[in-house]
Amino acid sequence: MKDDASDNRLGSYLRARRELVTPEQAGLPPGGNRRVPGLRREEVALLAGISPDYYLRLERGRDKNPSPQVLMSLARVLQLDEVERTYLLGLAAARPRTPRRKRPEHVPARAHQLLAHLQIPAFVEGRAFDVLASNPMAVALSPRLRPGRNRLRDLLLDPEERAFHQDWPQATAGIVAALRTTIGDDTDNPRFVELVGELALTSERFRTLWARHDVRTLDGGTATVHHPVVGGLRLHRDKLPLDDVILVVYYPDKDSDSDEKLRLLASFADAGSAGPAQGGREDARQP
Repeated sequence: MKDDASDNRLGSYLRARRELVTPEQAGLPPGGNRRVPGLRREEVALLAGISPDYYLRLERGRDKNPSPQVLMSLARVLQLDEVERTYLLGLAAARPRTPRRKRPEHVPARAHQLLAHLQIPAFVEGRAFDVLASNPMAVALSPRLRPGRNRLRDLLLDPEERAFHQDWPQATAGIVAALRTTIGDDTDNPRFVELVGELALTSERFRTLWARHDVRTLDGGTATVHHPVVGGLRLHRDKLPLDDVILVVYYPDKDSDSDEKLRLLASFADAGSAGPAQGGREDARQP
């Protein structure tokens, strides 16, 4: 996690977001012979009402405690949404780094009971998108939703997952941005360091998205997938917190074509498994 391991996360974020805003979006003439993508430093400073020298100090990490007023001005210029503004303010907040107690992610017993009763695809995931437990419907939807798999790694590296997700570019952008939000200032967490390091080496798509410094919550949404047996499915996704882990459920609109296909899929799941998949050694991964 090289970009976050340094002591200049605020500067890295400002620089990444600056490069994503075009002069036209900021209300400036495009000009010619621009050597940098997006806005120049002096343009950001001008639009935010601060001196170019002060903005340069922010990007280079020489000033790490800008006022909330300055940050909100920068958020306006960089066209940040509410989640991104909150993230920016958090980067600048003075917080002493104290060692965090690392403990294995644990699936509560009630979550296993709930998975056994749900007739829709459902699974439990950790902070790094490790699948910790799942029910037969989840595995019937995708065999990659078994305990021990990692949803982010599979989405980026498994060709079958790319074929499964009809909105793969959007799905990858969302989950990588959600990972950065989840990490926050927990940049020395061994599980995060391991996962980001692996994907930075193996996935060009991850490197491109990670360099953007996008942040996003991934609480819910709608996914369009293509199942190899029943075909296209349009499923809503909801995430429900259970202690330190998350219960994820997928469900269709009632009486829709996807609802009928999911019932067909349920018949396959009933024939192939009698209960939810239990997490094994992978359950003990650090959050």
